[in-house]
Amino acid sequence: MKPLKLNYSILLLLTLVFSTFILAIGYGVSEVNHAAVWQCINSQCEKDIYQTILYDIRLPRVLLGFLAGFGLAIAGALMQNVTRNPLADPYLFGIVAGAGLGATLASLLPASIHFISLPLAAFIGALAAVALVLTVIANNNWRRVSHLLLAGVAVSFLLSSITSFILYMGEAFSSNRVIFWLMGSLARADNTALMWIFPVILISTLIAFSIARQLDALLLSDESARTLGVKVARLRILVLVICAASTAVIVSYCGGIGFVGLMIPHIVRSFVGITTARLLVGSGLLGGCFLVWVDVIARTALDGQEIPIGVITSALGSVFFLLLLRKM
Repeated sequence: MKPLKLNYSILLLLTLVFSTFILAIGYGVSEVNHAAVWQCINSQCEKDIYQTILYDIRLPRVLLGFLAGFGLAIAGALMQNVTRNPLADPYLFGIVAGAGLGATLASLLPASIHFISLPLAAFIGALAAVALVLTVIANNNWRRVSHLLLAGVAVSFLLSSITSFILYMGEAFSSNRVIFWLMGSLARADNTALMWIFPVILISTLIAFSIARQLDALLLSDESARTLGVKVARLRILVLVICAASTAVIVSYCGGIGFVGLMIPHIVRSFVGITTARLLVGSGLLGGCFLVWVDVIARTALDGQEIPIGVITSALGSVFFLLLLRKM
């Protein structure tokens, strides 16, 4: 990878991020268009309600979409590098299903404590999924990394079935509300959601960058990494915990959003290379922009209705997954 090409790719991604924030904030169901947004930024809003719509509704939603996409894409990039498997991502690994089960159980608790019970229960559910996967593959001592992915798929189906059973047995109105939430939505975007998600994503990203060189060594092989002093099993567990934490906090506020962690690192890898630090930067920036635009489509495609963003990402991701399998 030539430095000039890498710098050009990063500059292009930064331009995309800037353009995304400027343009996406002008879309919505109300009459606040791009001209009204530009007037609010430059001088003063034409009406007081425009300021409320812009700064209390649309800006938190765009920020939440960017953070969620950023976190999911980085989690996918980490899992693909640590397993050396291009099909790994938090969704296929059972982490999203575990976080969804935890959040579903927490939704049965009083609404007054949801601000703490939802992210905490989602994190516990995600960790439980990781623990189940690690228990299953413990006997082969990480010799077959492909077993890690297969165990993740099985755990994902198991936890999803438990979630479905709980919703089936629950009260109809509450179950419908949880089912819609599990499909993925940024409708709960507010300062509380940002306050929880931002520090978790920031800390997870910083830890990921601090172990980037060890992950690069792991790309060669487990044996090569060990000769360089890398503690392979400990590194894999650390990465799984990082992915569980970031995915859990995203699921607790945005619901289940699949395939972002699968698609984005694949697209970015062609432009910035396979080394972990570059892949994390590129995946995070493109993943954030991707989810912001998916949310714009979800809010504006149908008059008076909002499409769950998990429906759109799953549709796009499934096609991408099939095309990827065809090339392998």
